[in-house]
Order: sequence, then C-alpha cells, then structure tokens
Amino acid sequence: MKNRVQRQLEVRKIIAKGNVHSQEEILAALKIKGFDLTQATLSRDLKFLQVAKVPHPLSGYIYIIPDSGQGDTTVVRSNDNFLAEGFKGIEFSGNLAVIKTLPGYANTIAAVIDSARQWEILGTVAGDDTVLIVRREGTTHNDLKNALVAIIPKLKNKL
Repeated sequence: MKNRVQRQLEVRKIIAKGNVHSQEEILAALKIKGFDLTQATLSRDLKFLQVAKVPHPLSGYIYIIPDSGQGDTTVVRSNDNFLAEGFKGIEFSGNLAVIKTLPGYANTIAAVIDSARQWEILGTVAGDDTVLIVRREGTTHNDLKNALVAIIPKLKNKL
C-alpha cells in the first residue's frame, strides 16, 4: 500500500485537474492510481489538505484547495461577484465578527479568508451559512472590514 504523503499528493493532483464534484470521483481516480482507501480516510485527507467544496456557476459544486495557487482557486478568487453574492451581512462582538451568508457559501468564504493570511484575522470557523472570524487584539472593526475588502474587493459596497 502506498503511503499517506503519496496519497495526499495524488489527491492534490486530481483536484488540480479541475471539476471534481464528489468524493466518489476522487476515490475512483485514486483506485486507478493504485490507492485503496475508505471514504473516511479520504475525508480526513481532504480536511488535512484544507480542501473546500465550492459552488461553481456552471457545474454545481467542485472541490478546490484554496491556498494551493491552482487554477480553480484563481477562478474563485477572481470571481469576487460570486463570493460577494453569498455575503449577507456582518455583525461584531468584541474581537469576534459573525458573517451571515447564503446557504453553502460560508465554507468557501472562510477558506478564502484563511488562505489570504491577513494580519488582522487570527482565523475563522465556518458552518453552512455562518462564518465566525476572530479578530487580532488591537485591531478595529474598520481594520477587519478593510482586510475583508482586500481579500474580496466586491464586499466594499456591502460592508
């Protein structure tokens, strides 16, 4: 059996080719390459690789690795309208911010925010339609808003 690192590299290659819609597709492609694993193992690999499943305007949902610099990530990053369309609003409490999104958008928005590694943002936690942002001590609400606009410019008119 091939090792975990080889398997995860192959998963990255499969996703980088684009338009992967399901874990079953990834499992089938891995089986062809000689990897025999369960869906649970694949799911752990996807989490480790920080893979996100994002809505695609033409093909339903697809998998991407947000911080990998792959082509699909460029599509997501360049499609600020897509990300901004999913954004409904933001509220603050202390050093926390809660972003409300349309269902299915929160994970993608959180992944894009985390991969941008803005200094003002310590990290995010995402659900289906909510993103919790932890803001760094000493920063203001406006600092966070500016950081979000730097990541997703089309949010400027929504904040």
